[in-house]
Amino acid sequence: MNAEVIRIERPTTDSRLFAHTRWDTIPALAGLFHLAYFVGLFFLYPHAPLWLMLILGFIYSLMVNANINGVGHNFIHNPFFRSKTLNRIFGATQSVACCFSQTMYDAVHMQHHKGNSDRQDEKGDTIDWLSIYRHGHDGEAENPWSYVFLSFFRDDVGAIRKELRKRNNGDLFWGTLELAAFAITLFVMFLFNWRYVIFYFLPFWYLGHCFSYLNGYYRHYGANPDKPIAWGVSSYGKIYNWLFFYNGYHAEHHFRPKVHWTKMEKFHQSIEDLQKQEGVRKIKRAHMLGFLDPDLPKRGESNPTGVTAFVSNAESK
Repeated sequence: MNAEVIRIERPTTDSRLFAHTRWDTIPALAGLFHLAYFVGLFFLYPHAPLWLMLILGFIYSLMVNANINGVGHNFIHNPFFRSKTLNRIFGATQSVACCFSQTMYDAVHMQHHKGNSDRQDEKGDTIDWLSIYRHGHDGEAENPWSYVFLSFFRDDVGAIRKELRKRNNGDLFWGTLELAAFAITLFVMFLFNWRYVIFYFLPFWYLGHCFSYLNGYYRHYGANPDKPIAWGVSSYGKIYNWLFFYNGYHAEHHFRPKVHWTKMEKFHQSIEDLQKQEGVRKIKRAHMLGFLDPDLPKRGESNPTGVTAFVSNAESK
């Protein structure tokens, strides 16, 4: 009688901390560094000379832009941690560091991908709340000055809360909690040093969000809302993409939003020929400096479908 050997395998557990790759350690640490920098400014303010605080405040503004469009943006599409609790906690740290709700940013950004900076419909509305055409006229993109400096005040909290409520997954609660977290933080800072909050922090905070809108404007100005592969405008500078975790590859991102930032360069190479064929626009500078691009199409010179800009751009390659 042959003895049958039965192999019993013990169940294994996945001990990985990060959801996709350990490379996500870098943006996670960058987000936490931003939080530490935010807190450090408050404690440094009474002791440092004004010229130094002005420099550090300007750096904070740049960090808000880089965080929103790099760390926070990638976190929305590919949450860093396997644990839902850790993701919630990290979202709260983001909310305090940038003084906004990361969860509400998620809702606004998902709406952005639904419309992809679409043009106004027959009612003069856009699906994308951030569309550069939303407040434009005659089928043209809005003036960059008004887009950059007024968009900060245009968020419809009621519409955002309504969108979060539809999800029915706790996002509405967490979005409200994140709002409370940064509001309480600022209130405590105000109690200890109201001059710091009013005359120093708030202006640089607002400037940081203006930088973010400036970045967003030129990620779509000159793009083609009618072609999925050309929904965005890309910039391939190495340093820029390292700092923004490859959000410079923005046409690629809108074409395939779930591609992880570590795979974006390879993905670009796989569709590069198709992009050239379809006239996908790219600029030579970082998006925040897109207004300096020598090939930038002027407002009012393209026809309502934007074909002129894309043809000229394709022919220049």
